[in-house]
Amino acid sequence: MLRPAVFLDKDGTLLEDVPYNIDPSLMRLAPGAREALTLLATQPFELFVISNQSGVALGKFPRAALKNVEAELTHMFAESGAMFSGAYWCPHHPDGTVAPYSTACDCRKPAPGLLLRAAREHRLDLARSWFIGDILDDVEAGNRAGCRTILLDNGHETEWIEGPQRVPTARAADLHEAARIIANAMEAAAPPAPAGEETAQ
Repeated sequence: MLRPAVFLDKDGTLLEDVPYNIDPSLMRLAPGAREALTLLATQPFELFVISNQSGVALGKFPRAALKNVEAELTHMFAESGAMFSGAYWCPHHPDGTVAPYSTACDCRKPAPGLLLRAAREHRLDLARSWFIGDILDDVEAGNRAGCRTILLDNGHETEWIEGPQRVPTARAADLHEAARIIANAMEAAAPPAPAGEETAQ
């Protein structure tokens, strides 16, 4: 049976935004993120991180450095009582300088390639899944993959390039509020509990 997932953008959504950071010691959960992970751990979702990491293509760090990032994410999730299902990175950039990553691709958000790949590899139900991000490129990637989407209104979106695929299902101030929106939607969609048998007279 296909399982639903919550896909989380990394920088500015799950973690405080430190550009091109691959140092685990500098990784900090964003406001509301710990509470969000604790809440999402009570829900029937796989939890994934989906992130553009153009620093690989731009020569700022090697792709192998993302392994340490994944290890720290596993630790951070566990400390919040959640299970980290995995990360999907796009190392490409069309203006990059490092082959073979200096190219256009179908995985760099706003393209949906990373989510589609995660769905194939983990048997995920994208229609029952959510993608949370802090910019409209995240929203577009999630919508194009068939997910519901939440935009964090935390000031990180500055261009506001609009389009039919760039309208979020909901907006939230931080990741904890986004997690509450998802939990409430799950509760509203749950079938009613079966009525108890009437006591015989």
